[in-house]
Amino acid sequence: MSVTHFRACHLCEAICGLAIETEGERILSIKGDAQDSFSRGHICPKAVALQDIQNDPQRLRQPVKRVGDEWHTIGWDEAFELVAHRFAAIQREHGNNAVGVYMGNPNVHNYGSMTHGNYFLGQLRTRQRYSATSVDQLPHHLVSLWLYGHMLMIPIPDIDHTDFFLMLGANPIASNGSIMTVPDVGKRIKELKGRGGKLVVVDPRRSETAEVASEHLFIQPGTDVALLLGLLNTLFAEELTKASPALDATLGLNEVAAAVRPFSAEKMAAHCGITVEQIKQLARDFAAAERAVCYGRMGVSVQRYGTLCQWLIQVINLVTGNLDAPGGSLFPEPAFDVVSKGRGGHFNAWQSRVSGLPEFNGELPSAVLAEEILTPGEGQIRALFTSAGNPVLSTPNGRQLDEALAGLDFMVSVDLYINETTRHADIILPPTSSLEHDHYDITFNNFAVRNVTRYNEPVLPKPEGALHDWEIFVGLGQAFARVNGQPARETMPPAEMVDLAMRSGPHGERLSLAELQQHPHGIDLGPLQPNLLRRIQTESKKIELAQPLMLQDLQRVAAELQGLMPQQGELRLIGRRHVRSNNSWMHNYQRLVKGKPRDQLLMHPRDLAERGLQDGQLVTVRSRIGAVNVLVSATDEVAQGVVSLPHGWGHNRSGTQIEVAERNAGVSVNDLTDERFFDPVTGNAAVNGVRVEVVAA
Repeated sequence: MSVTHFRACHLCEAICGLAIETEGERILSIKGDAQDSFSRGHICPKAVALQDIQNDPQRLRQPVKRVGDEWHTIGWDEAFELVAHRFAAIQREHGNNAVGVYMGNPNVHNYGSMTHGNYFLGQLRTRQRYSATSVDQLPHHLVSLWLYGHMLMIPIPDIDHTDFFLMLGANPIASNGSIMTVPDVGKRIKELKGRGGKLVVVDPRRSETAEVASEHLFIQPGTDVALLLGLLNTLFAEELTKASPALDATLGLNEVAAAVRPFSAEKMAAHCGITVEQIKQLARDFAAAERAVCYGRMGVSVQRYGTLCQWLIQVINLVTGNLDAPGGSLFPEPAFDVVSKGRGGHFNAWQSRVSGLPEFNGELPSAVLAEEILTPGEGQIRALFTSAGNPVLSTPNGRQLDEALAGLDFMVSVDLYINETTRHADIILPPTSSLEHDHYDITFNNFAVRNVTRYNEPVLPKPEGALHDWEIFVGLGQAFARVNGQPARETMPPAEMVDLAMRSGPHGERLSLAELQQHPHGIDLGPLQPNLLRRIQTESKKIELAQPLMLQDLQRVAAELQGLMPQQGELRLIGRRHVRSNNSWMHNYQRLVKGKPRDQLLMHPRDLAERGLQDGQLVTVRSRIGAVNVLVSATDEVAQGVVSLPHGWGHNRSGTQIEVAERNAGVSVNDLTDERFFDPVTGNAAVNGVRVEVVAA
C-alpha cells in the first residue's frame, strides 16, 4: 500500500512543499504540494531528483578510510577515534591553528549541521575556519552587521506587494531565489506585472529572469557600483528622497550624501555602459513608485566592489522610503528567530596569516585557504576538516587548492561522495540522505518573502548502522573530548532545540513542534511587516549609515574608474545558474544532467568574429592562473565583451567516484578565477569580472 508524505525540499533556498508517494522504501512519485500556502504546488527538477540521490549506488553509506588508492569501510567508533587522535596530535605539535575547517553550502540547508556542527568544531579552537559564505554572500552579512547590528538582519524584497522591483545580478527564475526565499517566483513576477508593477533586471546576460522582466539593461561585469552611485547621486541631486520612520532613525545621512556628490550619472554612465538618461530615468521611476525595492544578489556580491554595492543598495532603499516598508524591503520575523537567539557577529578581530585579510564572524576568506596550507611557518594548516563542501570546484584557483590538499598531513570529510575535494581525505563520514532525516529550515525562513514555518518528518526510515549529520558531529566531539581528557557536553536532538526556540520566539504563543506536526503542509504566519525599529541591534539603536570603510571605499572607486569598463578587445568572465543545478554535487544524477549540454562558454557573435572564431568551436580560455578548453556557443544573450561559464563543473580529475558526473565533466570556471582578485574590504572572492582571453584551441 502506498503512503503520501508531505515535506519541504531543502536542496535550494526556495523550500518548496512536496508530496512524496512511497511504497515501503520505494519512492513512487515526487510532486509539488498544492496545499503548501508558500510554494503553492510549485516544483522544479531538483526536487524530483531527490529519488536519484536516495538510490544512487555511488552515495557513501558507511565511513570509509583511504589506504593508498583504495577505500575501505570502517566502523563509526573506529573512525571517530582515529579522527580525534590525529587532530589532537597535530594540534599538540603545531598549535590549534594547524587544523583548518571548510564548511560547504549544503550545511545551511541541513539543520543538524546548523545545530550541532560546533559541538565538535568549537573544540578545535582554530582560527583557520572557512566556508562558502566568502565565495557568495559575505557582503550582505557585513553590511547588515554595520547598519542594523546583526549579520542576519538582511532585508528581503516584499515581492508580493511591490510596484517597482529593481534587480541586479540575480536570476531567481533559475535559482528559485537567493537570500530571498521565494518559491513559485515565476508566478509572483506575473502577479507583479499583472497589478501594473514593473520588474527591471540589470545583468551582463539576458538571463531567464531578464527574459520575463519588464525591462532588461545590459551592464558590464564589475561595474554595478557605477550604476548604483549614479542612481543614488540622482536621488539626492533631484531631491527625490522621501521621509520615513527608518530615515528618521538614521545616523550619517548628510555625510553619505556629500560623499556620493562627485559620482553623477553623467560621470558614471561611461563606466557601466548604461546611458546618462537611462540612469536618471531609472532613479526617477524608482522614486516615483509608491512601493519599490532594489535588490542585488550573487552577481553584485562576487565582484571587487561587492560590499560597497550591497551598502549602496541599502542606502537607495532607505532614502526612497522603501526600507522597512510594505512593498519595499522588510525583515522577516520567523518562528525560529535566529536574530534574537544569537550574537550579531564580528569583523576584523584577526587577519589571515599570509595575506592579512580580515576574518568575519570567526571565518577567514576562502580565497586564502590554499596559501594557508602551502605557506610554511607557524599556523600553517596541516590538517583539514570539510563538511558538505567541494572547494576544489567552488573556490578561486581550484587547481592551486587541489595541489594544496594533496600535501596535507591528514584530512577528514563529512560527505556523501568521493568527489574532487574528498578524494584527498583520509576518512570520509557520510550522513543519512535528505529523505532519511527530519528537517526544519532554520536559515531560509529568515530570508523568506513571507513568514512561514514547517517541520518535516523523515520520509524513509534511518538505515541500520547509519548516522545523521548531527550524530556524526556529536560522535566526533565526544571522541575528541575523551582524547583531550575533557568531559563531553550534554546535548539534545535538533528537533528539541527547534521546539525550545519556537516556544520562546515571536510566535511562541501558538507554535511548538507538536503543533507543527499537526500541520504537515506548514503554517503561514502572514506577510512581512515593518519591525526594524524595535529589533535593530546596533549599539546606538539607530541605522549607522556612514560606515567609514564604505566612505573610504568610494575613494577606491574614484581612483579606479577608468579601469571599470573593459578595454578594447578585453573579455570579462561571469558565471551562470541553471534550474537543474545548484552546486557541483548535483551532477551525478542523469535526470539533472540530461538534455542539451549546459557547460559551454557563451560568447557574443561579434566577439567571436573579431577573433576569427566560430559557433561550436573548441576554444581555449585563459586567465592569469590557468586555461581550460571548452566548446563555445554564439549568443546575443551576453553583452559584447562578456563570456559566461556555469559554476560547479570540471569533473575530470582522477580518483573520484561519481560516474555520471564524470561522463558530463565540463570544465571548472574556478580553474580560471583568481584567488588574488577579491573585494579588499572583506576578502570575498570576485569570481565575476575576471579578465580572460579566448583563442582557438
